[in-house]
Amino acid sequence: MTIPRIATCSLALSLALAVSGAACTPADDPAEESEEAMAQRAREIHDRVITLDTHIDISTANFTAERNYTSDLPTQVTLPKMEAGGLDVGWFVVYTSQGLLNDEGYATAYENAVDKFDAIHRMVNEYAPDRIGLALTSDDVRQVAASGRLVAMIGVENAYPLGTDISRVEEFHERGARYMSLAHTGPNQLSDAHSGENDGDFLHGGLSEMGRKAIEEMNRFGIMIDISHPSKPSIMQTLEMTRAPVMASHSSARGLSNVSRNLDDEQLHAVAANGGVVQTVALRSFVNTTRNAAHREAMDAIEAEVAAEMGVEILGRGGMFALPPDERDAYFEQMSQVRATAAERAADMDIPPDVSVADFVDQIDYMVNLIGLEHVGISSDFDGGGGVAGWDDASETFNVTLELVRRGYTEEEIGMLWSGNLLRVLDEVQEVAAKIQAEEG
Repeated sequence: MTIPRIATCSLALSLALAVSGAACTPADDPAEESEEAMAQRAREIHDRVITLDTHIDISTANFTAERNYTSDLPTQVTLPKMEAGGLDVGWFVVYTSQGLLNDEGYATAYENAVDKFDAIHRMVNEYAPDRIGLALTSDDVRQVAASGRLVAMIGVENAYPLGTDISRVEEFHERGARYMSLAHTGPNQLSDAHSGENDGDFLHGGLSEMGRKAIEEMNRFGIMIDISHPSKPSIMQTLEMTRAPVMASHSSARGLSNVSRNLDDEQLHAVAANGGVVQTVALRSFVNTTRNAAHREAMDAIEAEVAAEMGVEILGRGGMFALPPDERDAYFEQMSQVRATAAERAADMDIPPDVSVADFVDQIDYMVNLIGLEHVGISSDFDGGGGVAGWDDASETFNVTLELVRRGYTEEEIGMLWSGNLLRVLDEVQEVAAKIQAEEG
């Protein structure tokens, strides 16, 4: 579904432009513009705005001296892919899967988190300091981008590695974290998770006491609170108590795709009232559940047929990530051949269409129309399951801007969606932290 859109200024943008003395003019009518001219205009816009993706998963096996993102690895994100697609800023994620709530589980989780923090620092300090720099503030983002380098930022997905030591909030801030989600899949010591909606696994009725303390500490140190994975009660309780705006690092609208990881209209309105931002995620099943299921069923059957002919065993995500890196590369290569052959066969068959960039921008349109453009952003969840046809790795990032131009978004609005809104929230979160610290003396 494509939602018609009239290119007009949002209230916030109108006020900002009035202060600067600039004019807010509608975008050129796409119907009166040739495809070639539109693509050229989109390319110029894409080159001028700062593009920012708030959720990129990593494996530390890809952050070694011998194997790292300076090479074009078979991952959705590498430095060459970011450069090719014009993706300026990548938030690399310190993700920890949920484990047991005991000393051993906490210790393992903390070790995993530190390993990923250290890996990201190695990339920016040792492997490619001439190509990518770490940013901790919005000013850092602009300065590093102006230097001609890519920008790395750090988010934490699942606060489980805090264990029972609340001082680790400050430690993670010092290690570079600028957002953190309290939970992932399954409840932990801090919060219930979205998954409880389906499996009934709730521990706290929302936030635990430690979870509430963690929110206070994130407010105090200037870490954005990420609401993409906690349960709805946890999210609503967070919005009631936080002193700073929140962000959803990779969520779409439940009104278009009814999965527990997406935000319903009540939650979206609450985020807007809080001044926060929702980073629309390009994960096929979250963008359009129905279309993805129909297309995936058809493609699975074709790929299974091709794999059998080629003598390739399809392992699935769990089996794939259990392989050593060199064997994983070989498997990626085999599966790339399987998928390429399957795609060629599918092109001659009448199968349901794949979830596309246009479907992804339908999600953006929905949220813009519901809560206002200044509360909407963009994320991929690359290397964590994300991607849609047309934006299936970082090298295809321009296609998102092209579709936004096609819908009639202005350059100013596109800049807000790609990075302006998220960086505004980061600024406000850090301003609240400075105020809290000043109050404490």
